[in-house]
This record gives sequence, structure tokens and C-alpha cells, in this order.
Amino acid sequence: MLRSPKFSIEKARRLQMILSKKVILKDCLSHPIRRVAGIDVAYTDRYSIGAVAVFDYDIMRLMEKVISQQITRFPYIPTLLSFRELPPAVSAIRKLKMKPDILLVDGQGLAHPYRLGFASHLGLVLDAPTIGVAKTLLCGDVKEGKNGRWKPIIHEGEVVGAAVFTRSGVKPIYVSIGHKVSLETAIDIVLHCVRKYRVPEPIREAHLTAEKMKRVIMDKSSREQL
Repeated sequence: MLRSPKFSIEKARRLQMILSKKVILKDCLSHPIRRVAGIDVAYTDRYSIGAVAVFDYDIMRLMEKVISQQITRFPYIPTLLSFRELPPAVSAIRKLKMKPDILLVDGQGLAHPYRLGFASHLGLVLDAPTIGVAKTLLCGDVKEGKNGRWKPIIHEGEVVGAAVFTRSGVKPIYVSIGHKVSLETAIDIVLHCVRKYRVPEPIREAHLTAEKMKRVIMDKSSREQL
């Protein structure tokens, strides 16, 4: 991995604080929603692989998927992952022929100690509606709620997201506002995009696509070393 010569943890933290105040917490969506995309990033020792999968929103049919591979230039630093994941994700999104109405991001949004997870950062960069969909809880505590499908996540006295139960007998996923969407709408969209699996179909497809390319790169590297 090549470290960016301009990267500074202190500058990144200051930028997070500034950008977090620009996140829009209300619905600014196209109606009706026609296309939804899932975004994920995978890594090898040297490369970052961004993958985007676009689905027809109504019937959850795959319409397009693209990948972007580039050298990783930012270190792995917890709570600063968006700076590492933005370049491959944005590069992949810009390759799309179809423009999604909303982006489901494999990562945190508002449910982040500095209120600027990958989903929120990406939404601000693209000026697009985004939703954070994470498999683990980064901050806060899950409290009892009135709705049986989800429970609020509270951090420092603020509702920052929801633990959403997409299937019975499995762990929840953690949904939060990314940008330009309310929490209630985010939960409804995520639940609509869930089919047979715990995670929404667009994110699942993006994850599988990124991991497949990761294996191809690693296999090629192994052969070259023989």
C-alpha cells in the first residue's frame, strides 16, 4: 500500500467535523424510486476494488454492475475508513451507464462517532441520497423500540440509526442515514431490498462482485510469484 503524502489524520478529523454538519437528514429522493445501487469495497495487499450493482427497485432485478481497481493509497484507520474507500467507490460509480436514484452503502452513515461514516461522506461527495447498511455496530447502544422490525441506536443521547431485523433468527443489520434521506425512509428502502438473505440484494451483489475480482487479482499475483 502506498500512503498518500498529503494524508493527515488531524486534517481528516477536522474535515469530518466540517462535513458532518452538511449532511441532510430529510428525504430528497426522486419519486418513484426506479433504480437502487449497492456499493462495496474489497482489498488485496496492494489494491482497492470498488464494486457497484444497480437493481430495478420494484422487482429487485440486476440491471448493471461495474468495478474499479486501483492502488490503495490510504492506511486502515478505524473511524476514518471513508477516506480509504471513497476513491474506488467513486471511480466505480462514475463508470455506470445507469444513474441510481439512491445508493445503499456497505458501511456506516450517521451511526458513526463523528457522524460521518462512509455512506454520509460518499453522499456529500456525489450530492446523492445514500443509506448506510453495516453488519456491525460501530457506536451507541441498541434500545427497545415500539416497532418489531427495528430498534433505535442511541449514541450520546441522539438516535443515529436502527438495528433492523431483516429475517427471523439472524442478527440485525445496522441502518443509518447517509445523506438526503430520513431514517424512517432508509429503513423502508432497506427492508424492500431484502429478499432471501440478511443483507439487501444490491449490497450483496456488490460484495460478491468485489470479492470475485479480489480472488482474481490474488490468484494472478500468486502465479506471478511462482
